[in-house]
Amino acid sequence: MLDIPVLISGGGPVGLAASLLLSQHGVRSLLVERHPATALTPKARGINARTMEVFRQCGIDAAVRQAGLAEGGTGLIVWTETLAGKEIERRVPGRATARNMAATPVKNCLCAQDDLEPVIRRFAESAGPGTLRFNTELTSFSQKSGGVTGVLTDRMTGEETPFTARYLIAAEGAQSRVRRALGVKMIGEEKVYDSVNILFEADLTQWVTHRPAALYFVEQEDLRATFLTINGRDRWGFLIHGPRQYGWESQDFTPELCGELIRKAVGQPIDVKVLGVSPWEASAIVSDRYRVGDVFLAGDAAHEMPPTGGFGLNTGVQDVHNLVWKIAAVLRGNADALLLDSYHDERQPLGQIITRNSLANALSMGRTARQSNVLPRREFLNEQGLIFGACYQSTAVLPDGTAPAAVEDPVTEYVPSARPGNRAPHVWLRRGNEQISTIDLFGPRFVLLAGSRGDAWLRAAQAIELSWPPLVAHMIGEDSELIDPDRNWHEANGVDADGAVLVRPDGHVAWRSRSAASNPTEALRAALDRVFGRVLATA
Repeated sequence: MLDIPVLISGGGPVGLAASLLLSQHGVRSLLVERHPATALTPKARGINARTMEVFRQCGIDAAVRQAGLAEGGTGLIVWTETLAGKEIERRVPGRATARNMAATPVKNCLCAQDDLEPVIRRFAESAGPGTLRFNTELTSFSQKSGGVTGVLTDRMTGEETPFTARYLIAAEGAQSRVRRALGVKMIGEEKVYDSVNILFEADLTQWVTHRPAALYFVEQEDLRATFLTINGRDRWGFLIHGPRQYGWESQDFTPELCGELIRKAVGQPIDVKVLGVSPWEASAIVSDRYRVGDVFLAGDAAHEMPPTGGFGLNTGVQDVHNLVWKIAAVLRGNADALLLDSYHDERQPLGQIITRNSLANALSMGRTARQSNVLPRREFLNEQGLIFGACYQSTAVLPDGTAPAAVEDPVTEYVPSARPGNRAPHVWLRRGNEQISTIDLFGPRFVLLAGSRGDAWLRAAQAIELSWPPLVAHMIGEDSELIDPDRNWHEANGVDADGAVLVRPDGHVAWRSRSAASNPTEALRAALDRVFGRVLATA
C-alpha cells in the first residue's frame, strides 16, 4: 500500500508544475501519467508573462526560454489571403507595448508544449521529494474521512497498486476521469465549434522571415486557417477553423488532403510533410466546484476554454501555484484545513472570467460561421488585465477597506496595486550591485515588505515563529538591504514609510498596513492567524 501526502493525476504542464512546486515546499508527492512520456505534439505554445514569473520563482525560466523560440521571433500577428500573397493586416499585440511590458520583470515566451514538458519534468524529477511515474494511471479512487484511497495501474504490466493519499490533485486534462467521477457540474457552452490541428514540416522561411509572427491567419472564402509558429523555420502547426462549415468531416483529413490545404493556404506548390492530425471541438466550460472533499481540480480538468488568447495552459499553471502552498501549509501543521476552501473561492471565479473572454475572442473572429476577412475584437492578445489584474476575495485575503483601482476595461487595463488580493506590484530594487525585482523576493515563503521606517515590522516578523511556509521580512529604503533607486515602491504599494505589505507564496497580497501599528507583532500575528484559517477554526 502506497501512503503519500499528495497524489497528482496527470503529467502535463499543470501536473508537472504541481510536483515541482510541492517539492519546493518540502512536501512528498507522487505524480502518475498514463502516457509513457511527455507530450509528442506542440498543443499549447504561448506562455504569458505571469506564468513566466511563476517559472522564474521556480528557477526554470531560463531553461524554458532556451527550449522555446528565440526572443524576437514572434513580434507580430499577421492576416493574409495566402502566406505568399496579399497581406490583409498586421498588428503588434497589446501585451507587447512598452507600458504593459513594464509591469513585469520578464517577457512572455513561445515554447511548444512538447518542448516545455521535458523541461519541467527534468526539474521536477531532480527537485525531490516528489516522484514521477509515467505509464501509470489512476484507475479508481474513493474518499473517506481524512484522505483518498484507490488503485494505480501500470499500463505496461497491468499490475495494480493500492494507495492512500491525504490529497488528490486532478490535472488530467479535459477528459478528466476524476472530474467525471466526482459528478461536478460544468458551467458554460460545450462544443461551440470544431477545428483540426495539423502538425507538419515545410520550409516557409521566405514568407515569414521579414514579418516574424506567432500567428499567420489565412482568410479565404473556402478556407479559414492559421499557421502556428513552432520553431519559425520548418516546423509548424496548421489550424483549420470550422471545417464542418466547409463540408469536411474529421475522417476526411488524410495526409494528402492536409498537404493540399496547406499548399492552398501558402499559395505556392511547396513540399509538405504531415506529421500528425488532431480533430477537436472547442468548449467554454468551467467546473462549479474546484474542490470536492480532499480532491482538487486544476487546469483543463477544471476549465476548458477556446485557445484564442492562449490562456488554457497559463491558467492551469497558475491554478496549482495558488493551491500548492495552501496544501503545504496544512500538511505541515501551520494552517487549518479551512484554508483549502480559498482555492475554489479565488480561482473558480477567475476561471469563469477568463473562459468567457476566450470564447468572446473566438466568436469575434467568426469561428462559428462561414465567413472570411474577420478581424478579432480589440481585446484579443491585449488582455493585460486578465493576466495581471486578478484580485482574489477569500478568507486568505484580509481587506483593508480600500477601493479597487479604477479602470475602464478590466480585460485590457492593469494598474499595479498592493490592495489585498492583488498580485504584488513589480518594482525594480537594488541589492548591493545587483538589480532585482520585488517579484524575485517571492517563492515558497511569506514575505513581509516594510517601508523605509519599518524597523518595528522587521522585529515583529522575527518574533513570530512560522513553521511553514517560513516568514521572511525586508525593509526597503536608502539605508536598507534593498534600495529603491527610483523611489517607486511606496507609491506602488500604497503604504507610508512606516507601513508594510504581507505577500503570500503565490505573489498575491494577503494583508496591508498603510502605516505603523501600536503593536506590530500582534497585528502581524493576527493577520497570519486569519489567513491560515486558525481564527475561523477556533471560532
